[in-house]
Amino acid sequence: MVFGEGPADTKIMIIGEAPGKEEDLQGRPFVGRSGRLLTKSLESIGLARTDIYITNIVKTRPPNNRTPLPAEIETGRKLLLKQIEIIQPTIICTLGACALVGLDASSISKPIRITKIRGKIFEYQNRKLLPTLHPAYILRNPSAIKLFLSDLLAIKELSEKK
Repeated sequence: MVFGEGPADTKIMIIGEAPGKEEDLQGRPFVGRSGRLLTKSLESIGLARTDIYITNIVKTRPPNNRTPLPAEIETGRKLLLKQIEIIQPTIICTLGACALVGLDASSISKPIRITKIRGKIFEYQNRKLLPTLHPAYILRNPSAIKLFLSDLLAIKELSEKK
């Protein structure tokens, strides 16, 4: 199980989809290729990974790294909501559509197309919620890095206002 890591008193929580192979092996979220891109991107805008709580909607790696099933997402949601309750972040950033769907954010129109709603700020449980692209998407579509960095910068600016 890859639960999450980061300070318990952070303003920012980043939520991904599910652990991959490297995450499963190390027991830490976002340490594979996507995680290295996330860390590098955060550092490039002046945010330290160690200042952010990072987790996934699903806490165990799905077989063959497939997209999590609805039952897996529902199980993960229960744990994630408890994490949010404990950490009390003021800003949540979801990476990819699966993480956003996993939150069950009713203020967001369905079906969710992450490329259409990324970068927009929503309200979620009296918090700011900013969905963005998953780093794996950036690895497949390098030209989208500017959008990703813009979204991360918005998160940083929101955290500095509170």
